[in-house]
Amino acid sequence: MFQTKGYAVESAESKFAPFEFERRALGAKDVLIEIMYCGVCHTDIHQARNDWGNSTYPMVPGHEIVGRIKQIGAEVTKFAAGDYAGVGCFVDSCRTCDYCRQGAEQFCRIHGVVTYNGTEMDEKTPTFGGYSSQIVVDEDYTLKIRQQENLAAVAPLLCAGITTYSPLKRFNVRAGQKVGVVGLGGLGHMGVKLAVSMGAEVTVFSTSPAKEQDARALGAHNFVVTKKPESIAALAGTFDFILDTVSASHDLNVYLNLLGLNGAMVVVGIPVTPAEVSAFSLIVNNRILAGSGIGGIRETQEMLDYCFEHNIASEIEMIPIQKIEEAFKRTEKADVRYRFVIDMQSLSAANEISG
Repeated sequence: MFQTKGYAVESAESKFAPFEFERRALGAKDVLIEIMYCGVCHTDIHQARNDWGNSTYPMVPGHEIVGRIKQIGAEVTKFAAGDYAGVGCFVDSCRTCDYCRQGAEQFCRIHGVVTYNGTEMDEKTPTFGGYSSQIVVDEDYTLKIRQQENLAAVAPLLCAGITTYSPLKRFNVRAGQKVGVVGLGGLGHMGVKLAVSMGAEVTVFSTSPAKEQDARALGAHNFVVTKKPESIAALAGTFDFILDTVSASHDLNVYLNLLGLNGAMVVVGIPVTPAEVSAFSLIVNNRILAGSGIGGIRETQEMLDYCFEHNIASEIEMIPIQKIEEAFKRTEKADVRYRFVIDMQSLSAANEISG
């Protein structure tokens, strides 16, 4: 067993505090990863505060993990000590169901093991995430990180990157297409970078006029302020694909009506309040409304390799673990450009201060 330092919440109302726990002993196929950086996802906030009603405590969030391998099990073949590695939103699955066999382990029919706020395959042992000093993961659920510089900016790719890459790939976004990205936050800014790299003409839809300069710097060709209905109405029926990344409640019909013939809109943001969709918004132009949830291990590795080859990483603001409460508040206010990443070296200081 590995004694591990972390940062946890004890309830939906509590604040983060140092927390010690044990990681499992190294199995034959396991790797022990020293966590260097962990991104702060909006999901971490929802889960820590039990917004979705499925939270268990104590909770150590974090599923955008980058680190260095410290030890490997006797039968590990894909990694060596000293390699850089990543861990995303899940760390195991049944491996035998039809979804797992198709490479969609994130939707495992039997029991997918999420990185935190879940249980191991025994459905009893709780999982703790990346707001911690180290993690033990089976090599088959560990990602190879090719970058050796700017590793902190790679961390958000393990969730924000794959969450946006997967639907863009699924709907074959390509050169010559018109793509809309709704929201310019942690997910949205990755959607812009990826869609631009695929050759699409990208338009960002945002409530904030102040983000136009950033959107264009990220590669967006057009920018629309959604508080001006006349600007949106003029674009009716002109888009091939729209990626909706917004986590706040909003009207999906507004954006569905922007799709042209056989156009598709994919929702990746998760508002707490369910959305209402008019049948006419779908029927006209044979429009498609779909959802997308991260990607399997194979696709996530493909995304990491793609980003390495195209020099794509997240725009980040680095913080020490001591500022996680502030980071949560600022994330809710969209006051980050565009993803907080925790420098996990600060965890030692946090534990020393608490002691």
